[in-house]
Amino acid sequence: MSEIETTSNKDSRIIDRSETPQHDQSQSQAIKTNIARWYAIQVASSCEKKVKATLEQRAITLGVSDRIIEIEIPQTPAVKLKKDGSRQTTEEKVFPGYVLVRMVLDEDTMMAVRSTPNVINFVGAEDRRATGKARGHIKPRPLSRQEVNRIFKRAAEKKTVVKLDVEEGDQIVVTSGPFKDFQGEVIEVSGERNKLKALLSIFGRETPVELEFSQITKQN
Repeated sequence: MSEIETTSNKDSRIIDRSETPQHDQSQSQAIKTNIARWYAIQVASSCEKKVKATLEQRAITLGVSDRIIEIEIPQTPAVKLKKDGSRQTTEEKVFPGYVLVRMVLDEDTMMAVRSTPNVINFVGAEDRRATGKARGHIKPRPLSRQEVNRIFKRAAEKKTVVKLDVEEGDQIVVTSGPFKDFQGEVIEVSGERNKLKALLSIFGRETPVELEFSQITKQN
């Protein structure tokens, strides 16, 4: 699942702890259930903001806002190049289809999250039933400290992503650079690098050329 991987790392102290645990087993259990950790929640496509707003409200209504502490959708700035050549400033989600929640995991908070409209489930491991004949429930697993740091570091870098409304097979015209005014067909799009490859007719031969998104425009 790309970069969102879960672990049961007991060291993920990203979080608020309660008082220092004692050696008594019952007290240790109580302390354990009061630790807030980050969890990844899979949601329906394009519903990240809707889930965030709804869950924030439900946490208050259900009386668990002290245990559902933060809800985040890590994003970076993006510029979308439209067909007419204009640019639109927007936000690019770091992990589309996921919302991160820092929460104390218990029956009430799990119910609040799982019953929120457009939530699919926690990211975690399947807790299989003993018989093996039926699928078990997903057991939420907290994100490791390293994973959380990496996610938020990537969002904090604020590196602008350029999005282009083109795909393989589209016809484009080069608008700048050494191949200005050349026409060609897109054969590969690399959104992470803000580049694409196109077949341009150079000296009568189809030649693959790598271009920046800002160097081309899409033909209607």
